[in-house]
Amino acid sequence: MATIPAGLDLVALDAERLRDVLELDMWAFPTGDDIEEMLKIPNPLSWDRTFGLADPSDGGRLVGLHASYPFARCPVPGGRLPVAGLTWVGVHPQWRRRGLLSAMIDVHFAHCRDRGEPLSLLTASEPAIYGRFGYGLSTRKAGLTLRRGAALRDVPGADELSVVFETATAARHGELVARLHGSVERPGWVTRESAELQRYWMSDSPVFRGGAEAQRILVAERDGEPVGYALFRRKGAWDESGSKGSAHVQEYVAADAAVARAIWGRLLDLDLVVEVTVGQLPLDDPLFLQLVDVRAARPSWQDNTWARIIDLPAALVGRRYQADLDVVLELSDARLPGNAGRWRLSAAAFDVPTVERTSSPADLALDIRELGSAYLGGFSLAGLAAAGLVAELVPGTLARASVAFGWPVGPGSSWIF
Repeated sequence: MATIPAGLDLVALDAERLRDVLELDMWAFPTGDDIEEMLKIPNPLSWDRTFGLADPSDGGRLVGLHASYPFARCPVPGGRLPVAGLTWVGVHPQWRRRGLLSAMIDVHFAHCRDRGEPLSLLTASEPAIYGRFGYGLSTRKAGLTLRRGAALRDVPGADELSVVFETATAARHGELVARLHGSVERPGWVTRESAELQRYWMSDSPVFRGGAEAQRILVAERDGEPVGYALFRRKGAWDESGSKGSAHVQEYVAADAAVARAIWGRLLDLDLVVEVTVGQLPLDDPLFLQLVDVRAARPSWQDNTWARIIDLPAALVGRRYQADLDVVLELSDARLPGNAGRWRLSAAAFDVPTVERTSSPADLALDIRELGSAYLGGFSLAGLAAAGLVAELVPGTLARASVAFGWPVGPGSSWIF
C-alpha cells in the first residue's frame, strides 16, 4: 500500500469540495479561466474515485489530487475489459518534489486491484513523467490541417446518406453521441460511460469556445437511422481579401467507410471556411486513405494514451491474439512485483489464451512498461526490440510474438481525458 508523505492525509473527496478541487487543478495547470465560470460547468469526476492529499496543519488544504474514470467496457484486441482512466493528477507547486505523485500513483494502483481493473490508461500532460511508474506509450494520435475543398476519393454508398447540421445539445444529442461512440470496437477507444462524463462532454460553456461559435453537430443518417456524427466549431475571421474562417473538428465517429466519406465531404465544404483542423485521429483512420493528397493536409502526430498493466494474467487473458502463440515472457516490474517473473502465454489465434507462471526458460525479456506499449497492438514487440527495449532470448520467438500481439485495427482514442 502507498506510503503517504509525512504530515499529509489521504482524503476521499466529494462534491462539497469541488471548489477546492478546481483551485488545486488551476494551480497544477495554469489557466486564465475564471473559477466562478468553471463551477458552472458540469463536473466530470466520479466522486467515489476521486482522492486528495490534504495538509491538516493548514485547515485541510488540498495539496495533491488524483481521480480515475470508470471505463468498464474498454475495447482491447478481441474483447473488452474494465479499465481505470487515471485523470486530474496534480500537485500544488509548493509541495513538489516531496513524493506526492508517487504516493498517489500507488493509491491508484491499489484501487485498481480492489476494483478488478487489470489495466490503467492515461493521457499525459507531460509524457516524460509516467514511464517510471510502468506506463508505456500505447497509442498515437494524428492531426490534419485541411484546406477547404480538399479532394476525397469516391466511396460507394456515400451519396445515399443524408446529413443534418444542428446545434449540439445534451438533451437532443447526448444519447446519440454516447451510443455511437460506445459502439466503436477500436482497441483503446475509451468512451464516456459515466453520466458525469456525458454531461460534461455535451456541455457548451463559453470557457470551451476560445472565441469560436457554439458547438455544432453533423449527423449522418442511413434510412433515417444515425450512423455517424462529427462535433465541430467554426471561427470567423476576415482580412482585405475576404473570409479566413476556420473549423475545428473535435470528434467524429463513422460506422463504415461510406459514412466517413459523407461526413468529411460536408465538413470540407463549409462556407466561409478556408481551413479545417482535426487533432485526435488514430493513425489508421480512413480519412488518410480517402484523401487524394494527404501531404496537402499537413499531417502531424503525437503521443496519445499510455497503458499500465496492473494485473498481468488478467490483462493478457482479457485480449486475443491474431496468431497462434506459445511464449515464455520474463517480466520485470519494480512497482508491482507481483507481475514480475516468468509467465507462459499460450493461445490459438483469436481464441481464449492461458497465462500461468512457469519455471521454463524465457523466450523474451522485457519490462512491464514495454508490455503496456505492445498490449493494444499499437507498437510491435519487434519495434521495441529494435529500440533496445525487448530482448530476444530464443531466436525466432520475437517475430512470432510480434505477429500475435498485433491487431488488424490500430488502437486510438478520440478525446483527451
